[in-house]
Amino acid sequence: MASLVALETDLYELLGVSPDASQDDIKKAYKRKAKEHHPISAQDKNINDPDAGQKFQEMAAAYEILNDPDAREIYDRYGMDGLAKGPGMGGQDPNDIFAQFFAHPGMFGFDFGPGGPGRPRKGEDTMIPYEATLEDIYNGKTVKMNMEKEAICGVCKGSGARGNAKPKPCSTCDGKGWNNVTQSDGSHNRMYVTRTQCRDCKGAGERLKEKEKCKKCKGEKVVKEKTRQEIHIEKGVPDRHRIVLTGAGDEHPGVPPGDVTFIVKAQKHESFERMDNDLITHVTITLSEALLGFSRILLKHLDGRGIKVSSPPGKVVKPQETIILKGEGMPIYKRPDQKGDLYVILDLEMPDEQWMKSVDLKALQSLLPPKKKDIEPLPEIVDEVDYEESDIAELRSTFLDHGFGDESDWEDDDDDDEDEPECRPQ
Repeated sequence: MASLVALETDLYELLGVSPDASQDDIKKAYKRKAKEHHPISAQDKNINDPDAGQKFQEMAAAYEILNDPDAREIYDRYGMDGLAKGPGMGGQDPNDIFAQFFAHPGMFGFDFGPGGPGRPRKGEDTMIPYEATLEDIYNGKTVKMNMEKEAICGVCKGSGARGNAKPKPCSTCDGKGWNNVTQSDGSHNRMYVTRTQCRDCKGAGERLKEKEKCKKCKGEKVVKEKTRQEIHIEKGVPDRHRIVLTGAGDEHPGVPPGDVTFIVKAQKHESFERMDNDLITHVTITLSEALLGFSRILLKHLDGRGIKVSSPPGKVVKPQETIILKGEGMPIYKRPDQKGDLYVILDLEMPDEQWMKSVDLKALQSLLPPKKKDIEPLPEIVDEVDYEESDIAELRSTFLDHGFGDESDWEDDDDDDEDEPECRPQ
């Protein structure tokens, strides 16, 4: 006969493990979940998910508790209430316990005590990605945009009730805001009792009759409100920089409003590639310039300035040679009067066949260095093969299309996500 154990499993469910999971299993599960739900992942797959930050914080807090053998034992036996009343806890609010583990009070967004589940401790935070051009980040920019948020209803002042009507305790959950649900562990040898938010009162623990609800907010206590926000992108802000507008987010009665966080993500530029405070770009020069030198405007900078460069007399420029232009990189964040450097990769443009037809080849050959001879020592066997043009970029593309070199399924504790610079010619 299956035994019934009044055991909370919310934290285990957050990490996707069973209550009898080993410490090693819990650690592995947390690493997988953290990669999946990180709000600013390497692939940016969660950047548009407003709930990603909260999910990530919930999992981190759950892991901190379950990874501590003493805290886990208390949680397994008594649930969150046990942690609140356990040794050294002094009857704290469970959310305050979470704050000790993860420095983010109320990160689960609701209280665990009686009448608590579903009751926000703070208005919901909003994360908004904003794509900025490299010019915006180089020069700085002020952006104004229209937004919509939840605001406390001005008619009922956040009570949700019409006139003097008062809400009554929810009969479904007896005013607790939550209900117990019995579940099997899959083997049917053990049953667990989990706590879920009451569907009828949505965790509030109280309800209003339909005729008693405020006409404007329909008993929801908040209404949608359009606002206009302004953010300033400072010169040189790093990629994925966060601009936080404190208190500009959703409102709920009796709790501080949430925050609005803009995440500044730099768009890929057609000519420049940023590397911290430095810039990289490609400039094409002719064979004549490579051999005889140049003195001209090589490029147009991000602020519209032309940048003129002269090569040293007698300098022969080799293909893919790089020059550095000191102080022509990105403005340094918070120190915009200082800048990084600009690295210019010089690509050599060879003459085409049409030009070759217009010159005296014998005279040209007499001016150019002599051709190279066969390699020495000569190999014993020599095969002559056909000359055929190809595109190495096409080969790389085919290689990746077939899944070779895809490391997304590999896990490495020491992985560092570093992007290779990609530059396009001016």
